[in-house]
Amino acid sequence: MEEVVERSMFNGAQSNRMSLTGLHVTTAGGSYDVIVAHDALEHLPELLRALDLRGALWLISDDAVYPRYGPGIEARLCAAGFAVRGVTVPAGEASKDLATATRLYDWLIGGSVERRDAVLALGGGVVGDLAGFVAATVLRGIALVQLPTTLLAMVDSAVGGKTGVNHPLGKNLIGAFHQPRLVLADTATLATLPPRELRAGWAEVIKHAMIRDAGLFTALEETGPAVQGEVLADLIRRAVSVKIDVVNIDERETGERMLLNYGHTLGHAIEAAAGYGELLHGEAVAIGMRLEAQIACRLGMIDATVVARQGALLTSYGLPAAVPSGITVDDLIERTLRDKKVRAGRVRWALPAAIGAAAVRDDVPETLVREVLAAA
Repeated sequence: MEEVVERSMFNGAQSNRMSLTGLHVTTAGGSYDVIVAHDALEHLPELLRALDLRGALWLISDDAVYPRYGPGIEARLCAAGFAVRGVTVPAGEASKDLATATRLYDWLIGGSVERRDAVLALGGGVVGDLAGFVAATVLRGIALVQLPTTLLAMVDSAVGGKTGVNHPLGKNLIGAFHQPRLVLADTATLATLPPRELRAGWAEVIKHAMIRDAGLFTALEETGPAVQGEVLADLIRRAVSVKIDVVNIDERETGERMLLNYGHTLGHAIEAAAGYGELLHGEAVAIGMRLEAQIACRLGMIDATVVARQGALLTSYGLPAAVPSGITVDDLIERTLRDKKVRAGRVRWALPAAIGAAAVRDDVPETLVREVLAAA
């Protein structure tokens, strides 16, 4: 396993001005820092200068996040000499589609975007995935800076270079790998996050603990969801470290990175079947984790105590357990067969082998999955 590296973005003459320490991602597609800190957005101009990003900045946000943070960010960047333009999309999963991407292409190309420019993605996972996909594909790719404002985006979707939009037949089926130049997670933004969004983010933190960090799992049991301040920042960094460990080993999801899909095979199917926007992504993943843990238990990979312990933690963080009514077993099975991880018609499942360990299996009988879903 590659070690997650912590380093300062600044040295020499600049070090007396600020000393933000970040986790570091190193992949074939790009090398960059992930910085998690309170009021980190105040330092955005200096960080962009350090990265030599001197072209125009195209800020993409949604109509819920932008009013809180967009004007301040734009003013700070303009004062530092950057040319900045901003645009918003409607908040919610419905914006993560090709139609919205096309409108963003029109905005960028109509505004004479250049290859030396950069897209700033300000918001949660929808904005990060959408803006990242647009940055990856306009002019065959321009620089991307992720500015996540939700817990889910901070610990998962903003890190690792996955970008994309949804298709009516499945989630994230259209996309590209495009590593950002920087991920800047300002934990101060979580104070204004709606409680439901915050709860949804904890699902990804718990997922990271389940697949790779038993100590983090125990810490989550001990602290609870009301944690704040530096303790919260430390939990976020620890969850991000899991993601970075895996991405550094397997950027393109050919092996190890598939472990990050724990809870997502059924979670994505449930999210799509319910109708995008009915369940938040983290809520669907939490339901998927509960079901996929039962699959692992039926396969003999874990015992019932692990299933119960995970279930208790998910419940304590306010995450749902039930599959929404009206969704059929046949519908979910059909959707899993369209999952990106399917190979030669076989679904590859990321399943827990213990608290803090997981494995990829492609030998899960469909009859077993049907039985677990029918019971749910």
